Amino acid sequence: MITGTLTSETFLKAIELTPATAEVFDEAYEATTQYVPWPKAYGGDMVAQAAAAMMRSVDADRTLHSMHSYFMRPVDIGSSVRYEVERLRDGRGYSTRTVRGFQNGKPVYAAMGSFQVPEDGPDFQPEAPAAVEPESLRTAAEALDGTEGAAADYWSTGRSFDMRHIPGPVYIELEGGAVPQQAIWVKAFDALPDDADLHRAALAYVCDYTILEPLLRVNGLNWSSPGLATASLDHSMWFHRDGRADEWVLYAQEAISGQSNRGLALGRFFDLQGRLLATVAQEGMIRAGT
Repeated sequence: MITGTLTSETFLKAIELTPATAEVFDEAYEATTQYVPWPKAYGGDMVAQAAAAMMRSVDADRTLHSMHSYFMRPVDIGSSVRYEVERLRDGRGYSTRTVRGFQNGKPVYAAMGSFQVPEDGPDFQPEAPAAVEPESLRTAAEALDGTEGAAADYWSTGRSFDMRHIPGPVYIELEGGAVPQQAIWVKAFDALPDDADLHRAALAYVCDYTILEPLLRVNGLNWSSPGLATASLDHSMWFHRDGRADEWVLYAQEAISGQSNRGLALGRFFDLQGRLLATVAQEGMIRAGT
């Protein structure tokens, strides 16, 4: 039986930052990684925490439009990470930041981010893909009904977001076939504050949960495949338009390439009006069991 309460508390706790003493760069913050039922912390913790730290270092008229990340070491669960931010440049229209995450005296994560003062200009985007309505799809808890264990509980209630797969999830079996694409309707379990930066951080947080799944899918794998080992290696994200992560967002994903036990996947977030909110590219390590 799946247990737990549907809440976005995990995400909100993940992006709580405490000012810390900077040892390397200009300013520093500490944040705590959240529980997962696996040996290492969730990569979206670091992306969202680093984004939140960089956001604190710029003037309020500037918004994060891109960030590029590397995951260097496994991070301990439920432990503090110190994020040190370097103010590389503040121009009239753009600001550039770097951030490094440290745990146990070692660098575990590094990113760069760019911020812009919004401007008026031409607007173009691709059309959102056609998709069935989210309410017609199974929740994670419904898809895992009858499945016991900590992983099933976490997938169902522990990730702060309702995630509904098209053509079907890949939790314990491959639903929908070995194809190189999928889409997921995503929405925070709770209403979130009216803060555009927080909603960008929410998309940064949630994007890492499923972006490698098209690579699993195309190889006929699922998260419960015996001996499967995965890790996020690097990650890029571009924020195009403001949106809300507590309203349904379609996360359209595709596998781009796989080789040498690495794979690249691309994802796009569209709101219910078909507006492109953000684009994600992520490379991951995927080693199938033998």
